[in-house]
This record gives sequence, C-alpha cells and structure tokens, in this order.
Amino acid sequence: MGANPHANGGLLLKDLVMPDFREYAVSVPKPGIEIAEATRVLGNLLRDVMKGNAGSKNFRVFGPDETASNRLDAVFEVTDKVFLGPVLPTDEHLSRDGRVMEVLSEHMCQGWLEGYLLTGRHGFFSCYEAFIHIVDSMFNQHAKWLKVTRNIPWRRPIASLNYLLTSHVWRQDHNGFTHQDPGFIDHVVNKKADIVRVYLPPDANTLLSVADHCLRSRNYVNVIVAGKQPALQWLEMESAIQHCTNGIGIWQWASNDQGSDPDVVMACAGDVPTLETLAAVDLLRQHFPDIKVRVVNVVDLMTIQPSTEHPHGLSDREFDSIFTIDKPVIFAYHGYPWLIHRLTYRRTNHDNFHVRGYKEEGTTTTPFDMTVLNDLDRFHLAGDVVDRVPRLQRVGAHLKQFLRNKLVEHKQYIREHGDDLPEIRDWKWPS
Repeated sequence: MGANPHANGGLLLKDLVMPDFREYAVSVPKPGIEIAEATRVLGNLLRDVMKGNAGSKNFRVFGPDETASNRLDAVFEVTDKVFLGPVLPTDEHLSRDGRVMEVLSEHMCQGWLEGYLLTGRHGFFSCYEAFIHIVDSMFNQHAKWLKVTRNIPWRRPIASLNYLLTSHVWRQDHNGFTHQDPGFIDHVVNKKADIVRVYLPPDANTLLSVADHCLRSRNYVNVIVAGKQPALQWLEMESAIQHCTNGIGIWQWASNDQGSDPDVVMACAGDVPTLETLAAVDLLRQHFPDIKVRVVNVVDLMTIQPSTEHPHGLSDREFDSIFTIDKPVIFAYHGYPWLIHRLTYRRTNHDNFHVRGYKEEGTTTTPFDMTVLNDLDRFHLAGDVVDRVPRLQRVGAHLKQFLRNKLVEHKQYIREHGDDLPEIRDWKWPS
C-alpha cells in the first residue's frame, strides 16, 4: 500500500478527475412518469471516474461479491476485478491489474478501503444494506480516528469513506427477512456531527448529485442509501441539484398549499417512502379535492437535526417554516421510525410528528406488501391523515372504509397471483 501514512502525516491526496455528473442524467420531462434503475445510472458515472483516473491509479471500487448485483457492472467495461490466482477461460472480468476489489468479506473490503484512503487515494464501497453491519466496529474506529486527527495540524486530509447501501430493506423480494435491516444509519448518526453524513436520494438524478458531492469530499464518512430496482423518477437534473444542495425541500409540484396553511405535511425520506407518500397524496386528493397538502422530501437526513447539533441542521425557524408548528406531519422514513424522533428531540412544540418506518416486520413477499407489513403503505399513510386532520375526522369514515377494503383486496390478490395489484404496480403520478 506504499509508505506508512502514520509516519509523515499521510501521503499527499490527489484529486480525482471527475466527469460532469450532469451528463449521466435521466430524462424526467414530468415527475413520476419515467422509470430507471438508480444504481445502474450511478454505475455509468463510476465507470468514467475509473476511466478518467486510470493513469494515476488512484480510484478503486470495493464490494463483497455484489458489484454486478448492485447494478454497478458498467465499471467492468473499463476494468476487471483484481485476482492474483490462475484465471480460467470460464472466469468473467478477472485480471491481475483489475481495479475492482471484490471478495465476499465485508471486513476485508473495509480494511482494504481504509488502507487505500490512508495512502492518499479514493474509493467507493457498495454493499447490501443489511450486511454492512458486519463492519460496525471498523466504521467506529475510522470515525473516531477522523474526529481525533482533525485537531492534529500535521495530519493531511484524506478522501471520505463512501458507502453505498443498496439492495435495501424495502426491496428484498426474493431474499426475505434475513436481508431486511436498515439499522446501519442509526449506528452512524451516533458519531460526531462533523464526521458523518447520511443521504437518502429518492431517484437517479439525486443519486448522481449526491455521489458527485461525496466523491469530492474529504474527512467524512458518507452513507448513501439508494435502491437498485426499476423505480419512478421525480426530478430533472437541475431540480435534483438544487434539492440535494439544500438537503431538504418542499416539492412544489406535488403540493397545493401555496398561499395558505396546509392541512397536513406529508414528509418522506428514502425512495420507497417517497413513492408511497406521493401515492397517498394522490389518493387523498381524489377523495378530498379541497385538502391542502405540503409534500416535503428529505435527502440529507442531518438537516432535520437542530443547527446546534449538526452543521447541516436547520435552525428552529427554518424547521418551523417547512414543517409548521401546529399542523400534523406524517413522516414516511426509510429506516427505524424512532430515529426521526431522536434527531428532532430538541425541537420544541413538535409533538405533531407521526413517523412511519420499518418496524422489524419482513418476509419474502411482493414490494408493496413489504410496506403494508410495516404500515408504511399509501393506504395507512392516507388513513393517518384522516385521523389527524380535525375536519377530516368528521367526514372521513367512508375513505377509512375504502382504505381498509383495499388492504383486504391487496392481501387476497398477492396470495392468488404472487404479484401486486396492477393499480399499485403500475401507479404513476397524475400529470
């Protein structure tokens, strides 16, 4: 790995040659119509990062036997997996000079990456979300090392440790309960605020923007959680850049409370929670055309913390402006729901938050049924609104009955067909 970085303060960090991530954008003429695989789009960017830095040999992709499974296989167009043993004619993408480090050991991948970063180079680690827990203690030590060395003047900065967690909790259609655990986020946010970052891009263009930022950053641990399955796309590239730069924002195109107070704030963080939130908004508007809904999407999870707790956090005034101080907030979150309450616990007057997330209910089932098992689906979210908006409590009985009937219909349909209802599977945002 070269000279001992601890002996001289670290080798000089060379910048990556980065292509313009905008060139990889997915076309999104209207929100919620086009479909793409977010990590496959990211794979094209990583391929060209690899290609652009081939001469300096200062970039590698790491992963526990999952590069292709996580849809990053575009990198194999320009390099192979490194392998020092005999290569057989039947082997694919193996060579002695490959720049993808892949072996079915999360520990080894983490150790390789940490050592690689300490020699002044750059890396990217992709992993199934449930199994990144295997390196919990190694992440701990790296984060603690970063915290301490920030205050040592002779230590040179190193490239950030970048995790991509995909094949995530909500889309384990064939692997089931053993592969369903979003808790690494909870583990990460325990570390010092000036070290850790957690990003939940809802689509491909936001993932590109986030990944570009993370690859250019220094002295952080960046955790990106993004799905690999075909999914609806929400933001064209310039809107995605603006949204990711802010880290949180009101989606004007999905909201109808302009010029007035909303009846409810529908918040979401994560690709599947975003889908279910918007589908719930569509349902509510069909049944109550006059309802005023504000849709808030969170890309940078740290923004919901107070600014006194994290440098990316919102001030109380900004937070109140987005979420209001007295309207119900229905928050659909990618991970364990109590983390949202924990991150906002120092906010005052925010007992109006109702958070849905993963609550350790899983199995091998359809994509939508996973959300139903955890009450994160569009029907439960719409029901939460009826229960918490005062004027709907008086007139919402028929909608609540409709929602209960749809959940029964869903269960019967998947039992018979092994797939989600067509109206669920093929839903798109109304234009």
